[in-house]
Amino acid sequence: MIRPEILAPAGNLDKLKIAIDFGADAVYLGGSKLNLRAFADNFTNEKLKEGVEYAHERNRKVYVTMNVFPHNTDLDGVEEYLKELYETGIDAIIASDPAIISTAREVVPDLEIHLSTQANNVNWRAAKFWYDQGVKRIVMARELTLTEIKEMRENLPEDCEIEAFVHGAMCISYSGRCFLSNYMVGRDANRGACAQPCRYNYSLVEEKRPGEYYPIVEDENGTYIMNSKDLCMIEHIDDVIKAGVYSLKIEGRMKSLYYVAAVVKSYKQAVDAYMKDPDNYKFDPKWMENLNNVSHRQYHTGFYYGQNNEQVYEDSGYIRNADIVGIVRAYDEETKIATIEHKNKVLNGDTVEVLRPEGDNFEIVLHDMTEENGTPIEKAARAQMTYKVRVDIPLMPKDLLIKNKE
Repeated sequence: MIRPEILAPAGNLDKLKIAIDFGADAVYLGGSKLNLRAFADNFTNEKLKEGVEYAHERNRKVYVTMNVFPHNTDLDGVEEYLKELYETGIDAIIASDPAIISTAREVVPDLEIHLSTQANNVNWRAAKFWYDQGVKRIVMARELTLTEIKEMRENLPEDCEIEAFVHGAMCISYSGRCFLSNYMVGRDANRGACAQPCRYNYSLVEEKRPGEYYPIVEDENGTYIMNSKDLCMIEHIDDVIKAGVYSLKIEGRMKSLYYVAAVVKSYKQAVDAYMKDPDNYKFDPKWMENLNNVSHRQYHTGFYYGQNNEQVYEDSGYIRNADIVGIVRAYDEETKIATIEHKNKVLNGDTVEVLRPEGDNFEIVLHDMTEENGTPIEKAARAQMTYKVRVDIPLMPKDLLIKNKE
């Protein structure tokens, strides 16, 4: 059995490194052009080269998104951009538009191409068409069931890979093709600038009663008729693998460093357990603990089991049970002093949880907090500060310190 790939989002270089450190086999990211996250901290060519080197040194891969629906003006300079990407050593591009795909075949014929979920591929004949055009991997439309994906796997050439989302936000529009943002605020979702108006709280206004707002349902908060729950397949990762999905994709290029680390770790643990003993595989509830702590909406299994009517729900707010408060940069085993990079406010004497790539999470207490120069402090609250604490349990560089929200 081929081990499936865990594919993580990388909104910036720090997140790329964390994703790889916590077990991602590959990352996907936006370069300087033609990706659907215009407001993300996208990669310059210099940062991209550094990220590729970091990944390749650890035998991991980097995919670059070029998944917009380009207008004529968007195509200006696309040949040069593709050549620049190829020269950085990336492993593949993710594209949805025939113009970008055909141009890539012409100017960088050795660069692997993955078909974006934006292309809404929902049947095996369409997938075979794209495969015949030189596409190596098909990213499934999110509207497919596991049964449909399995049928596609059975009808595609063996070397045509299947990728599918297993975790993260779901778009209310079909395969992410949405014009609502463009219509309402002039920001084109299909060119990377979505304002997410589907998350707004809508009420009904009658033409002759301006200013009088009526909820569409009997709810004092209004209604969220276009809202959707977050996808989470951690409890069913065995079903996804059995359906023939090779790459398990995590959504969230705009999400936090903590989100990337925690989600990657949980899915890696699940995949490791399944690959170790598929016949006796069982879901471990501890994998869900990390997923429940990071920022998310209510979880659901999406369309995988045909429960389409459960996508809409009554609240668009996020659930966030914990925050990252620091990253361990060094630990002296003789003095038991840890050097911490501050991320969020934490107090001297606080109990925090340690999240690291391997093993279960565990709690520590932060004692004798000081500035770097040794001056005692009662809290770490300045942005980007570095502080020191005494910790009785040995820590490791890159450990994340997590604190439950009060």
